[in-house]
Amino acid sequence: MQSVQVALWVVALLVVLAVLFDFMNGFHDAANSIATVVSTGVLKPQQAVLFAAFFNVIAVAFFQLKVAGTIGKGIVEPGVVDHHVIFGALMGAIAWNIITWWYGIPSSSSHALIGGIVGAVIAKAGASKLIGGGIMKTVAFIFVSPLLGFLLGSLLMVLVAWIFRRTPPLRVDNWFRRLQLLSAGLYSLGHGGNDAQKTIGIIWMLLVASGYMSASDMNPPSWVIWACYVAIGLGTMFGGWRIVRTMGQKITKLKPVGGFCAETGGAITLFLATSMGIPVSTTHTITGAIVGVGSVQRASAVRWGVAGNIVWAWIFTIPASAFMAGVCYWLSFTLF
Repeated sequence: MQSVQVALWVVALLVVLAVLFDFMNGFHDAANSIATVVSTGVLKPQQAVLFAAFFNVIAVAFFQLKVAGTIGKGIVEPGVVDHHVIFGALMGAIAWNIITWWYGIPSSSSHALIGGIVGAVIAKAGASKLIGGGIMKTVAFIFVSPLLGFLLGSLLMVLVAWIFRRTPPLRVDNWFRRLQLLSAGLYSLGHGGNDAQKTIGIIWMLLVASGYMSASDMNPPSWVIWACYVAIGLGTMFGGWRIVRTMGQKITKLKPVGGFCAETGGAITLFLATSMGIPVSTTHTITGAIVGVGSVQRASAVRWGVAGNIVWAWIFTIPASAFMAGVCYWLSFTLF
């Protein structure tokens, strides 16, 4: 009885740590859904974070738990995960998020978590215990999601420019100030739907590994689902202004029409990925869309040096968080 009680406390503490990561995910990635709407002046920062947080939370009603299933059951072979692996994965992801937030680098919380899981599992049992298919489709979308965001954002920008080519610019600006509320809401919906499910997946993995759920259970408990959606919404409410500035101002200067096209292209990408159960980076997606919109105006409108620094952060996220997770796994296993 005593050992079960101790195990329950360990699981409870790890659930709290996972929810903290989810909160940090919202805080770190708030810029993804509000940077354009703030930089174009459509909403004030305080209004934007409340707006985005609302759509983050109500995403619970719009998406199936396919991404959570990929994280919980599609990355690591059954029987390998234990509380040390979960601790290492979460701590590696949190450490990388703090580092990139501090320097204002819009890295991916999603890939930090994936890297954390990979690093902790390799530290325990080697790379052979990873499920190649789940890892590969996640890695593939490191490149696919920003490219698709770029393509959709630029195509929408060209289409809108052609449709409104004879409309006075002031009138176009006024229309798209209103329409950008719709596009920002859709992007925030996609952000909540994809990102909250990643934490749901790791808690699901923990509950199965610790014996509090069966591997055959089709869905995690409802309290896990609601806790993760609410946590990411609260994180978004508190915002991440260092990264908002990079996303909304340093890459390219946006007008409401550009913000609408970037958010809509990004939202379409997120909806597609979530429907296929692929955990993608909302950071990568919106960055690609913003660059696509800027490049349609003229190539010099994009600050390619800033964009290049962001790409380097993308490349280093998985190996860096994996390394940190491996160290944290070793410390947890050694000390506890």
